[in-house]
Amino acid sequence: MKFYITTPLYYINAEPHIGHAYTTIAADALARFYRMADYDVFFLTGTDEHGQKIAEAAKKQGVSPQQLADKNSETYKKLWKNLGISYTRFIRTTESSHEKVVEKVFRKLLEKGDLYKGEYTGHYCVPCEGYYIPEDEDSPLCPDCKRPMNKISEPSYFFRISKYAGRLRKYIEEHEFVKPDFRKNEVLNLIKSGVCDVSITRKNVEWGIVSPTPEKYTVYVWFDALLNYLSGIGYLHDEGLFEKYWPANVQLMAKDIIRFHNVIWPCMLMALDLPLPETIFAHGWWITGKEKISKSKGNAVSPGKIIEEYGVDALRFFLLREVPFGLDGEYSDETFKKRYNSDLVNDLGNLVNRTVNLVETKLSGTVAYSDTDNGLAEISAAAYENYEAKMKALALSEALEEAWKLVSALNKFLDEKAPWREGSTGVKQVLYSTVSGIRDCAIMLAPFIPESSLKIWRILGLPGDPCEYNFAALREKLPDGLTTQKREILFPRKK
Repeated sequence: MKFYITTPLYYINAEPHIGHAYTTIAADALARFYRMADYDVFFLTGTDEHGQKIAEAAKKQGVSPQQLADKNSETYKKLWKNLGISYTRFIRTTESSHEKVVEKVFRKLLEKGDLYKGEYTGHYCVPCEGYYIPEDEDSPLCPDCKRPMNKISEPSYFFRISKYAGRLRKYIEEHEFVKPDFRKNEVLNLIKSGVCDVSITRKNVEWGIVSPTPEKYTVYVWFDALLNYLSGIGYLHDEGLFEKYWPANVQLMAKDIIRFHNVIWPCMLMALDLPLPETIFAHGWWITGKEKISKSKGNAVSPGKIIEEYGVDALRFFLLREVPFGLDGEYSDETFKKRYNSDLVNDLGNLVNRTVNLVETKLSGTVAYSDTDNGLAEISAAAYENYEAKMKALALSEALEEAWKLVSALNKFLDEKAPWREGSTGVKQVLYSTVSGIRDCAIMLAPFIPESSLKIWRILGLPGDPCEYNFAALREKLPDGLTTQKREILFPRKK
């Protein structure tokens, strides 16, 4: 079985913020989960590097667009490495292989009659790289970023999206394609309100892929960028790879680019006679002070600073635990610290530390096998069954909640049995069951907090890496005579 997951390509006009990290961490958690479920996973991410906004940002910095793209693309790669992002491929839209695919697709649609030459007149927002109809013609502001738009009129090639709008509407009505479910009506209303053919070339934008037309206009940055989902897995240049992984199983994005991904993109695929992705999922925004966190608003939260203070896994955990995946979430330093101290320090970190301490003091560091039925194995099995269902439904915070039910059950069990008391009975059995439960927690948490799960794994004295294990390991008994290793504070408390 295969699992192909994508993030949107991130625009390299500025450095990444917490919103970019959110999408990518979510995709990584899903990719890791499916690998552990024994799927053949392809995880694609990368950077979007063409367009007027890039050219303007480069000019301000006194560098060429390519130099800016090279520098900022590396910034994303570095952050993804720091965040433990296990992508299969990092694609850049300035790669020659991608540019060739864009040119071939353009020519293919032109020959088919789905592209035609016309005249575009309307308002264009440079920061959003999009055409919009303003509410006020006299003072045209972009409906997304609220910045002034430019009115332009120029010859352009158009994609005949109107040809496929009815077919797309029917498809969305009949399939579980748009996720979360509450976004379905939003997309259908976009289509019902009228879908205009899309201008896909730019006469006066030099920084872009040159279209295979006599005029040599550059290709619209969104038409270019969306095609990465195909070029990234070999479309029109490695058909074996492409046939193996297409269609995508899950395509993740933030809710502000729904129109591009849920309307324009599937119509492009229909025009190319390709099957649509299984699921396109739009998650919510992270907001602060009731405003979306974004580069354009100047309120970006730096993932790097959070990592420096709390560690990588604390950031991964907070983003995927704090808010139901799909809804908006409010970020504040205080909320982050509260979640960190409550869940990671008090619940998980303390559970591991005190359990291993008891194994050291009561059992000389060695855990002996016990087949006592105390109900924990049943709790673990139920937690995993629900966890698996939630992960496959893209309910990431709910999946973590299922794993946390086991963490809570283990803490309660340890408190009730109190093996530290003088004269306690069944200490071997109690600690074997608790260590076994912690092992199960490490496996279920590995997609979310891989670095910490590996630390727990090593402290317990287990071989290998929990991320390398199939979830079938949850049904296996803990090895007899397991020797715990040196303890460490997994999550230092923050004041």
